[in-house]
Amino acid sequence: MRQYRVFVGLMLTTSAVSGVVLAGVLTSGVIALDAHAASLRTATLLHGPVIRLSDLFDDAGANATRVLGTAPGPGGSIVVEAAQLGAIARQFGVDWRPASPADRAVLERAGRLLPREDVLKAVKAALVAAGASPDCELELPGFSPPMVPADAAPHAVATELDYEAGAGRFTSMLSVTGEGMEPLNLRLAGQVDDTIELPVAVARLPAGTMLRAEDVRMARVHVAMVHSEVLHATTEAVGMQLRHPIVAGQPFAVADVMRPALVQRGSVVEMQLQSPGISLVAQGVALESGATGERIRVQNPSSHAVVEAEVMGPGRVRVTPESMPISTAASDAEGTMQ
Repeated sequence: MRQYRVFVGLMLTTSAVSGVVLAGVLTSGVIALDAHAASLRTATLLHGPVIRLSDLFDDAGANATRVLGTAPGPGGSIVVEAAQLGAIARQFGVDWRPASPADRAVLERAGRLLPREDVLKAVKAALVAAGASPDCELELPGFSPPMVPADAAPHAVATELDYEAGAGRFTSMLSVTGEGMEPLNLRLAGQVDDTIELPVAVARLPAGTMLRAEDVRMARVHVAMVHSEVLHATTEAVGMQLRHPIVAGQPFAVADVMRPALVQRGSVVEMQLQSPGISLVAQGVALESGATGERIRVQNPSSHAVVEAEVMGPGRVRVTPESMPISTAASDAEGTMQ
């Protein structure tokens, strides 16, 4: 800023022109002063990580680009009071003096919150790489996104992941970098609600239901819903019989299903005994229900002997030659089939 001072020299003479007395001949001179006087910037929005002399003063002179210190963090501010401003001006040869003790400069750093979605995306990528499903849901209790420079393009990456799949817990280091910003490192801790694809009931099904293909579908199920060993494919469920009722969307626990009973308790069954050179067939009474391959107790109605037999099909069981009677109701039981 250039300041000008005007000096006027006045020479008085007396002369009459149409009755008017003219005073004088004016001679004037103009002297330009290159004082480079600076002006205080009372409010400045910073866009970088450092504070320069030009952030405090306009026309700061040859030292305008001189770095004075570190800028506040994104979203933060610094107030420089009159006394300190005067000291800075003297140190760096700036032609400025405080007009009053109330002079001050406020320096603010533009900032914005790092999007929470960016944080979750970075953490989920690390969890999936560690074995979690892409559909897992995350919780970050107490987490507040950090401030980043308003014009920066931050990139978040989760490192040093410690993932306890069984407990659904994790800890991680979140590193945020980007051009025009200082790197950020934050420690995170949270919960993982993982999911797994399992066969589930399409609708509510009562106990005793024989599962058909239309009764079962595959769906993503929260791991927290799985408390025991479950079926993992529709082929494992179709054709099975429910031991207990099941609600829509519930996975099938192994303990809740059974192969359909081909022999009902109390029914008459055909008992087969086969060994090299001999084949015997007799009737018995099933004391238990059973599916193919299951072993049940069968009573010989003639001898009242109870043997263990394997269910072969509807109404048919097989007794092995080495099977011994489990119990007998008759005192003269011989333990053989009549």
